[in-house]
Amino acid sequence: MRVIAKSTLRDFWEKHADCEQQLKSWYQEANQANWANANAIKSEYPSASILQNNRIVFNIKGNNYRLIVRINYAYQMIWIRFIGTHAEYDKIDANKI
Repeated sequence: MRVIAKSTLRDFWEKHADCEQQLKSWYQEANQANWANANAIKSEYPSASILQNNRIVFNIKGNNYRLIVRINYAYQMIWIRFIGTHAEYDKIDANKI
């Protein structure tokens, strides 16, 4: 899958260095993945949450951070919609961001 955009993750880990390795690992795994649907993601990431409109929430660094992506399975594209702390996540509508 193609992840857009790594720079969003990089900007975040430059401010939150404790999650750099986890975000790099997630990026590499997602970039090499060939997910056909949300069930394929859940089999690899059981703690991921499936939302509306092909959005997925990944827990990063033991759920200290949340990563929301939107996926187009047909085109194998992932758009990063949000990355933030758990407290920042609680303040947004994950289905609309």
